[in-house]
Amino acid sequence: MVFALMGQNRIPAKGIAAMNNQGDFEIYDFDRHELGDTDILMEITYASICHSDIHHVKEEWGAEEYPMVPGHEMVGRVTKIGKNVTAFKVGDYAGVGCMINSCGTCKYCKAHMEQYCPKVVMTYHAHDPFHNNEITQGGYSSNMVVSQDFAIKIPKNAEMDKVAPLLCAGITTYSPINYVDVKKGDKVAVAGYGGLGHMAVQYMVARGANVTVFDITEEKRADALAMGAVKFVNVNNAEELKGLDNTMSFVISTIPANYDPNMYLKMLDLDGQFCIVGLPAMANMPVLSIDKFIWKGNRKVFGSQIGGIKETQEMVNYSVKHNIYPEVEKIPATPKAVEEAYENVLDGKVKFRYVIDMSTL
Repeated sequence: MVFALMGQNRIPAKGIAAMNNQGDFEIYDFDRHELGDTDILMEITYASICHSDIHHVKEEWGAEEYPMVPGHEMVGRVTKIGKNVTAFKVGDYAGVGCMINSCGTCKYCKAHMEQYCPKVVMTYHAHDPFHNNEITQGGYSSNMVVSQDFAIKIPKNAEMDKVAPLLCAGITTYSPINYVDVKKGDKVAVAGYGGLGHMAVQYMVARGANVTVFDITEEKRADALAMGAVKFVNVNNAEELKGLDNTMSFVISTIPANYDPNMYLKMLDLDGQFCIVGLPAMANMPVLSIDKFIWKGNRKVFGSQIGGIKETQEMVNYSVKHNIYPEVEKIPATPKAVEEAYENVLDGKVKFRYVIDMSTL
């Protein structure tokens, strides 16, 4: 919502950048656009690794440009503000998620759904039309310059080392759960118990729903049950899948790899809803045949992409108030640590979210 011209007072920054689609990272010095009248400058303290970062780095969703500083989940302290900033003051804590600007005038922006704006500017790997079309760089870095309209206020009592993943994993699951209005006693399910999935479980358990978790590994069973799920299903065990058809009012799929969505569509009860938020690589995209919609009539399948800024702020406030945070493993801000984290995510060796301690950069 901010138009600015390139100026002489650009902000120096340091990041951890992918140099190619093989996932080779290096320390990278660059600069950000100058501080506008309604912008804030934040020193990033924590940035987390999302599976989407890996898709982008490896060009699994399309062609990319390098060097690329990934990261769309970050939190930090405000160190400077533009002269017209009213929402933040120096010393406040702020967060930035998947987007950093939009047109502010289209029907989506007016409905507080900026994520669907035709001119939305993603936090990294995008060309910013509001700043001379420069390439945006993300949160694996020392700082961020962003409009106050796209910065999230972080309560000072929040667990700062766990806040960053809320800005993507949190809102991506909170938004559709809020949209379908999951209630106490509802029989619901989460497909994929990873970074997004374990957030979905917490939000629906907090609402009093009866949550079933689906995953491909036995290692996560105890964690899911300890988090409040009433049942864990290993989809590789055919016996555990029996008797589940026509039982769920809501299923949310967070799976970032190829899978059979038809299986979950069959589990929907009459008027049930199936939400897809996980996006696999284009080469391994699941297929849902349209004939299944006929045989399972009066069920709804829909997708959801993060959430608007207003709803993201609501999500952060709700999460902190109810002590809902991701499970995290902190790593140092080094290229080697990031490369190893990516490998572990792809190998399924991390349960939930890696968080980079940017103070070590």
